[in-house]
Amino acid sequence: MPMASSFSTVRLNLNECSYPIHVGENILVETGRFAHDVGFIGQAAIISDTIVAELYAATVVAALEDAGFKTSTHVVDQGEHSKSFTKVESLCESLANHGVDRYSFVVALGGGVIGDLAGFVASIYYRGIPVIQVPTTVMAQVDSSIGGKTGINLHTGKNLVGAFHQPVAVVADTSTLKTLGHREWNEGFAEVIKYGIIHEADLLAQLRSGIASLPDLVRRCVEIKASFVSADERETAGLRVLLNFGHTLGHAIETVAGYGTLLHGETVALGMLSAAQISQSRVGLPEVAVEEIRETIQHFELPMRLPSGMSQDQIIETMFSDKKFVNGHIRFVVSPCLGSAKLVDNITVDDLKLALAILEPTTP
Repeated sequence: MPMASSFSTVRLNLNECSYPIHVGENILVETGRFAHDVGFIGQAAIISDTIVAELYAATVVAALEDAGFKTSTHVVDQGEHSKSFTKVESLCESLANHGVDRYSFVVALGGGVIGDLAGFVASIYYRGIPVIQVPTTVMAQVDSSIGGKTGINLHTGKNLVGAFHQPVAVVADTSTLKTLGHREWNEGFAEVIKYGIIHEADLLAQLRSGIASLPDLVRRCVEIKASFVSADERETAGLRVLLNFGHTLGHAIETVAGYGTLLHGETVALGMLSAAQISQSRVGLPEVAVEEIRETIQHFELPMRLPSGMSQDQIIETMFSDKKFVNGHIRFVVSPCLGSAKLVDNITVDDLKLALAILEPTTP
């Protein structure tokens, strides 16, 4: 007998594009009801990866079919390499071959890679069909499934091709997190740490003392992310960009290391260590705050050093291909004190080199 589901709902307010974010345990079985609640009547195209599909696709398919939806399932390999034009093309062909039309909807079942990839496919297939995000990792539940950013990678950088395509609903079932590996579990908390640095300093101490309630923590992170997105959906008002703390260097490190060498949250952790150093030197982030950031990152066994052999110059060069540069100026998010952040454009290459120096591997 399936376990009873319980959930709470956070609403992300974007006028006609507003949508519910459901957070709770054992709520995959409610996916069909949630789809009905937003008015769907067409076919559901479930996009997932090989690992997640084996674990959860049957549950989602049954929930949708019990609610009267016809379904099809489309599976790609797990990992960042699937965020490519090749996979986008093959998925679009698969959708067409299964009769998915303009009245259908996509269900993105998986972590951040699937959310980005399936969301992008939904944004361009038939010039855009709806998507329900069903995140199954900490990273995706607290961050990437919310806000409508979709994308795929180029060799020159992460997420350089994409579209804003808001989901019509998010279903964050925290019971799916129990099947994460130790490393995948830890990497998701990089984004939670980020929320503590830029918005809610108390989160850092809470994380180090232990997680009392996972659904409550996920819901709080969802509320924080939703508040930023509601106020600045497309990063034009200077608010949502603050969510990029640690990501400017993090994305460059991820690209230079090679997709899949480090997990996304691991590179964000490295980026946040460097961003904390720059914040200290440029806007006076106190040393005690820098140490608290380091302790919290270390608590989740996230990397504190770059992989050996990685070139500082190559990381910096890669940064200049990133979306966070405007007219050659480095747009960089810093934190003057824990619980706050701001965007500055006076960071120099020397600043970046000094910040990367603290990540250099220790010599034996």
